[in-house]
Amino acid sequence: MPLPLFSLMLCVFSVGSAELVIAGILPAIAQDLSVSLPSAGLLVTAYALGVVIAGPLVTLTTSRVPRKPLLLGLMALFVLSNVLAATAVGYPVLMVARVLSAITHCTLFAVCIVVAGSLAPVGKEASAVSKVAVGLNLATVLGVPLGVLAEQHFGWRSTFWCVAVISLLATLLVGLFLPAEAVPVKGGAADELRVLGNRRVQLAVVITTLAMAGVFTAYTFVTPILTDLGGFAPSTVTWLLLLFGGGSLLGNLIGGRLADRALMPALVGLLAVLGATLAAIALGARLPWLLVVLLFAFGMAYFAVMPGLQARILTTAGDGAPTLAVSVNIGAFNVGIAFGAWFGGQLLGLDLGLRVVLTAASLLSWAAMLVAVGELTRDRRAAAALPSSPAPSTPEPSSPLPSSPAPSSSAVSSATPSVSPAGPRTGDPAPLTMEQSR
Repeated sequence: MPLPLFSLMLCVFSVGSAELVIAGILPAIAQDLSVSLPSAGLLVTAYALGVVIAGPLVTLTTSRVPRKPLLLGLMALFVLSNVLAATAVGYPVLMVARVLSAITHCTLFAVCIVVAGSLAPVGKEASAVSKVAVGLNLATVLGVPLGVLAEQHFGWRSTFWCVAVISLLATLLVGLFLPAEAVPVKGGAADELRVLGNRRVQLAVVITTLAMAGVFTAYTFVTPILTDLGGFAPSTVTWLLLLFGGGSLLGNLIGGRLADRALMPALVGLLAVLGATLAAIALGARLPWLLVVLLFAFGMAYFAVMPGLQARILTTAGDGAPTLAVSVNIGAFNVGIAFGAWFGGQLLGLDLGLRVVLTAASLLSWAAMLVAVGELTRDRRAAAALPSSPAPSTPEPSSPLPSSPAPSSSAVSSATPSVSPAGPRTGDPAPLTMEQSR
């Protein structure tokens, strides 16, 4: 992995670990700070609300800040928030530390994704995004277990110290290896809001929300699915979740490559596979060997759709200012996660059983697929409606035409201009055809 992308991946790993590890150390925090477990659980709620509400606002207000200084500033605040958490003298201070950490989350992820896309050659944006998103996979399968292990041996404060140290290392790597002008600032708040008003961007956010709702309607209850339906002993759940994490790592890389080759067809196909996998788990969970295979496939399908979901935002934003759109899409991930967890719990509260929960998760995934099919159809119709470009005349030998310059790879989506709600842009037919052929 190129060092600039590695530094961005480490940023994502740090932020993802800090977000997820809290669930594994809540009992220790509650006991040490003399609060109830439900009160400690509000640390998770406050973080999620901070990501969804404050994230887009921070992105909007920092829209004119150069990307590298913005990343360094956000990472510095993230390091300080984890130091504050590690040294918190009471529950209120720890809550403030978590809120400060959440404020950085959305914009950090958004800027990392946009910068990764800008560093990639044209047509390879999704692969670059998937490499950076590996940090989130590693946070799940490596960061969280190591954080819990640190808590068990050295106390919960050591977990936050570990996150702070890794975050500081990521900050130093960004300062050393990220190009000074990784992404040119293309506009201010008005430009960011204009991109967010694009109907295609809005539908991309809808696809993300539905897809994540489908995943977390099922994944929230993965432990009872494995123990109650599959018959596995509780002691084996950790190893089975590591298997899920291995599938997610592989799926993330495969999804990035498929999205580079044909973005929307790949997204449609992967969402179909995700829904089919969840339906298969509902039908075959009683067979332990089959459930193991399907759990690995679930991890693959879940993370295979993620590069395409982010790449769709980048391509629909086109030559505009895409950071706010990506930030809102990250918020959509959290909205989908929250809804899925709530919806699955409601179904269980009605005593409908885990199979119904899995079936509902499958239907939500297929609903996301149907929206993606609609977008793919519109893209193809728009491409077919474009007038054919006239063939260039053969130049005279005495006066050869100058060759046109190659498109710059520093633009986030130089091959994919945006299409406003009023219709496609004119004057750039070749790149538009490339985007819509995906």
